[in-house]
Formats: sequence, structure tokens, C-alpha cells
Amino acid sequence: MRHLLPLLVALPLLGAALLVATGRRLPRVAVEITGFTVCGGTAALALVLLLNSAPPLTEWVGAWPPAGRESVGILVVGDGPALGMATLASLLTLAALAYSWRYFDAPPHGHTGAYTALMLVFQGAMCGFALAGDLFNAFVFFELMSVVAYALTGYRIDEAKAVQGALTFGIVNSLGAYALLMGIALLYARTGELAMARIGHGLDAAGPGGPDALVLASFVLVLTGLLVKAAAVPFHFWLPDAHAVAPTPVCMLLSGVMVELGAYGVWRVYGTVFAGPGGIPAADLTRALVTLGALTAVTGAVMCWYQRHIKRLLAYSTVAHTGLFLVGLGVLTPEADDGVALYLLGHAGVKAALFACAGALLDRFGSVDEHSLHGRGRPLRATGVMCAVGALGLAGLPPFGTALGKAVAEEAVGGPLTVVYVAASAITAGAVLRVTARVFLGLGPRPRDAEYETSGSHEEPETTGLLSRVPDTMTTVPAVLLAAALAMGVVPGFGALVARSVGPAGSGGAHWTAHGVLLGVASTALAVALAGLAVTRPDWTAAPGWAAPLRRLQSGHVGDYVAWLLVGTTVLGALALPGVLGS
Repeated sequence: MRHLLPLLVALPLLGAALLVATGRRLPRVAVEITGFTVCGGTAALALVLLLNSAPPLTEWVGAWPPAGRESVGILVVGDGPALGMATLASLLTLAALAYSWRYFDAPPHGHTGAYTALMLVFQGAMCGFALAGDLFNAFVFFELMSVVAYALTGYRIDEAKAVQGALTFGIVNSLGAYALLMGIALLYARTGELAMARIGHGLDAAGPGGPDALVLASFVLVLTGLLVKAAAVPFHFWLPDAHAVAPTPVCMLLSGVMVELGAYGVWRVYGTVFAGPGGIPAADLTRALVTLGALTAVTGAVMCWYQRHIKRLLAYSTVAHTGLFLVGLGVLTPEADDGVALYLLGHAGVKAALFACAGALLDRFGSVDEHSLHGRGRPLRATGVMCAVGALGLAGLPPFGTALGKAVAEEAVGGPLTVVYVAASAITAGAVLRVTARVFLGLGPRPRDAEYETSGSHEEPETTGLLSRVPDTMTTVPAVLLAAALAMGVVPGFGALVARSVGPAGSGGAHWTAHGVLLGVASTALAVALAGLAVTRPDWTAAPGWAAPLRRLQSGHVGDYVAWLLVGTTVLGALALPGVLGS
């Protein structure tokens, strides 16, 4: 089975090449069927390999195994976490392609296969990043994933704001990639290796007494690149700007899996490269990730609450939940890893479904502005129900998979950080419930500016004109995603299966406890209460004076975002510095 691992990357890339070569000659339906078939076949292969990933599969591509102590080949690793992320990426790409069936207006430059080919390259790059066993090829797929994401974000090149959002996305993430590459270069200079496990052994052999300045610098640079991709504060500014302009199917992938791959990269690189005696002490990683994670969760939740642009609101919700993932990973316990893995899977389904619902509003009414849409969503009953269900999933209402994962992570984290989990999930879910009540039910007083064109209230639909009815594909896809998120918490033994996939150090299973159920119910009740107060008292959604600085930081100026990236790198270094001073 291990020889099939490279096909998870090769199949989508070959499919994309085929579409680029023949897209101008094939009818649109043939292009979309080809893309759907290639993507679905890759997803099926990933699932088969995942079910056969014990013991872990490893393959040296091109039959170039290590020669003695030197490794020159490309290593791909097919263990449970890697194949789980590859399967998630493939299934969400399949869902995005199904959602966008005959979706866009006439493609740019008349190339019918451009969009589908880009989506397949995106899928291949995400799978490659998940499976990469050496840091340099992880960087290669990191960059390929990023470049395709820039192109997809700015796909509607006739709109200036789409190009600007893609440019901001590209500049900030490129700087993160350069930081990652410099960190890899430092590690190669120290160990002469690129395979992650061999770098870890090399660091342990070179500095068993603890890390030095070079190890600290490489750690900070590598994590900077990964945390930019994960949209952790203060590296997050690109995310809302990109989500506001990216096509809806692309948003489903950005928030559903690409950001999560950044968090997965942090977990993979630390555990494989820096966790030994020559790496970064566990206490220093915990300090860094828990501090940045809590800051990310709080900032994302506050900014989510004060948004009226629905896609920006959902983007900040992604930031908040990413912070919760990082806190869970930062405590470095098997139970927390199990919880985060399940939480991440459930969040992917829920968030992709919510973006799909936002896309239906955009293409039906030409707006994603909460005030402008007040009461206009009443005809879209199915979409309204799915928005409400998705909000409850974000809140952590049992028996959603998000609730089970969050409960396990909360118990593993413990202490005051449990409050962060409850508050962040409640506030983000309350914001989505507020939008649902106002847009689909028309509850609360009509906003005074609802009759006027305001910033973000009028946008061009992504379909050929405004839809008279929402196509079945645009309602079926989010329904299936929400059903999958619910099944993760209902299917017997699923939590135990996820725990076994995380690794041999897993806790043995994620399971419901009375404490976890009570916390999930509490966060859901708080979300409903917040939404009710916001609907009856609209002034609750007006940003107070203390939140104004946070809003001003999202300036839209790429120079500001670059400055904050440098600040974040400095803070990350300061948080990890005690490990070097102590050695």
C-alpha cells in the first residue's frame, strides 16, 4: 500500500494538467465531470490508505532510500494524522466542486478548465503538505498551496477588491513562507538533513544539553511560517480580507482545511523535529502556543461579534477556533491531541457548510450584509435551518463532533483556559445565530441603514446574475457537511478511531462525559442568550470604544500587516527564549 502514497499528489496534478491542455476544447460539463472524477478518486484512495495506516506507511519516492547516514530522497509519511488530513482535504475539495457545479459566469480568458484545474492543484498541494516527511518538500507544497490559493482568491480579476485581497493574502503568506525556508536552511546547516525525523535525531546528537540560539531561531522562523498559514494572532490579518472577496467554494477550503493544515504543521514539526533534548523544551512550546492561542481565540471572538459582513464574520470565527486548536495542542497531552483532532474535523464540516449558506445569500440577493438582508432570507427556509444548525455546531452542542472534540480538549486543558473555550465558542456561535434570526426570520427592529447602500451591502453575485432559486447543489452540499459533522459525535467508536489514528501515544479514545456535555450545553445556552440580546438590543452589536483599536488594526494596508507579522515573530521568540537561557 505504501507505494500508492505518491498518487495522492500525482493524481490531482495530472488531472489538472489534462484540464489545462484540453480545457479550451472540452464543453464545460465534461470539464466539471473530469474534475469531479479525479478529485473523488483521490479522496477514495486517501480513505482506503487511511484505513490501512496501522502501522504507518512510509515511502521514499523514486526508490531513493537513505544511503547509510545520508538521505537524499523525498520521504512521504502515511500515518493516521497525515492521511486523515489528506482525506479531509480531498473530501472538502470534492464538496467545493459539487457546490460550484456550473457555478461561475463565463471563465476569464475563455478557458473553461482553469477553475477546476486550480482546485485540483490545490487538492494535490494540500495532500502533499500533509504527507511530506521532509521539511523542504513540506515547504514546496506549502508554497504551491499558497500560490494556488492566491489565484483562486483573486479569480474574479475584473473586481479590484478581489485582486487587492489576493495581493494582501499573497504578500503576507509569502513572507511567512520565506521565514519557513530560512528556518529550514538553519536546520540543514546544523544537521545536514531535511527529513524531519532525521533532523530531530541530528539536533539531539548535536546539542543534548538543550537548544542554542540557532535552534531557537530556526524554531521561531519555522513556526512563524506555519502560524501565518494558521491565521494565529497577530499573523491573521490576511484571512478576513481574503475571505471577504474569495469565491464561496474557495472560502470553504480556506477555512475548512487550509488554516487547519497550519495548525497540523505546528503539531507535526514540533513533535518530529523539536521535541527531543536538543530541541525546544516542552514548557517553552506550551507557553508560546497557549499564549498565542488564547490571544487568538479572544481576538477572533470579539471581532467576529462586531462584524456585519457575513463572510468576514465567519472568517473571524475561524480565527477564534484556530486559537482553541492551538491552546489544545500547546498543552502537549495525548488527550488534548485527541480532542483537537476531532474538534478540527467537526469544525471543517460546520464552517464549510456555513460559508456555503453565505454563498447562497450572496447569489440570491447580491449581498452578505447583515443589515441589508434583514428579513429578506425568509424564502430560503432550508438555508436558514442549516445556518442555525451550523451555529449550534460551533457552540459545541452535543452530539455534534465539534462538541465531543471541544469537550475532550476542554477537560485536557482544564483550569481557567476552559473559560476561553466556552466563551470563544459561545460568542462566535451567538454571532451566527444573530445573523440567522435577523436575516432568515426578520427578528428585531429593522436597522436604520438597511435601506441604503453601505460598505459591503451590495456585491456582485458569483453566478450568472441573481438566482431566482437556489440550486439543489447549493443546499445539498451544506446539508451533507452538517450531517457528517453531527455523525462524528454520534457514530459509536468514532472518537476511539480518531484517537488511534493520532498515534500510539493517544489516550485510547474521545468519549462523552457528564462534564463535557454540561460545558457544551452551557456554551450553547450562552450563545442563544447573546443572540437574543443582540436581536432585541441592536446597540449590543455596535463596537464599543475599547474594541475600536482592534477594528482599526484590520486596516487593509498590507504594510501594517507586515509590521504585525514581524511583531508576532518577535513575540514568539521572546516566549520561547527561556529554554535557551536555561540551557
